[in-house]
Amino acid sequence: MFNFLIKILDFVYKKKCYFCGSSHENALMCQRCYDKIAPFAPGVIQKILGVNIYVCCFYEKEMQRLIRGIKYHGKKELAKYQARFMYEYFRKINTLNVKYLIVPVPLHKKRYKQRKYNHMEEVAKELAILTGWDVCTDLIVRIKETKPQYKLKTKQRQENLHNAFKVFDKNYNGENILIIDDILTTGSTLSEMIKTFHNVGIVKLTGLITSTVHGNSVNIQ
Repeated sequence: MFNFLIKILDFVYKKKCYFCGSSHENALMCQRCYDKIAPFAPGVIQKILGVNIYVCCFYEKEMQRLIRGIKYHGKKELAKYQARFMYEYFRKINTLNVKYLIVPVPLHKKRYKQRKYNHMEEVAKELAILTGWDVCTDLIVRIKETKPQYKLKTKQRQENLHNAFKVFDKNYNGENILIIDDILTTGSTLSEMIKTFHNVGIVKLTGLITSTVHGNSVNIQ
C-alpha cells in the first residue's frame, strides 16, 4: 500500500522540463533540450588584462532561458545544468587537469538580500561537485552597489564598476583561480575584478563564462 502511494505521488508531482514541458525524464531540463545548446569550439574567446577568458556558448534560446530561470525566477535547481555545460566545455580546455579555486562573481549584499542567493554561487557549488575543486566566496567581495550593467553603455559600465570590488588576500594561498560568471558582454565586470586581483599581486587567473551576447573577440588591455 505504501509503495503504491509513493508511485501515485511520484506521478502527481513528477517534474516537468522547464523548457519544453515534458515530464518523461522527471527532470527540470530534459536531455533533448540540453542537447539543443551548441557549445563553442574550445579556445580563448578574449584576453582581459592578459587573462585568458573562455566562453561556452551564445546567450540565446535554451541557455538564455536557463540563466534567467536561475537568476530571476528562483529555479536554483537549474544551476546543475549550467554547471554541467561549463564543466563539459572546460574539461576540453583543461587537458592537464590543473586544479582551480572556483570564485563566482560576487553580488553586493543589498542585491543578495533581494534575491536571497547569488545565482553564480549556486552554479559554483554544482561545478565543485563535478570537478572536486573548492569554492571560495570570501576572497573577493563587491563593496559598491552598482546599477544593472545591461542598462548602461560601455563607458558607463566601466565607471559603474570602478572600485566595486575588494580582495581579502589573507584568504589566498597561491591557488589557480577560476572566475566564473554567466554572461559576457563588454567584459567590464571581469576587467574590474582582474584589476583588483592584480593590485594585490594575485595573477594566477582564468575566466570561465557560460555565455556571450556577441561572437567577436575583444581585448581589454
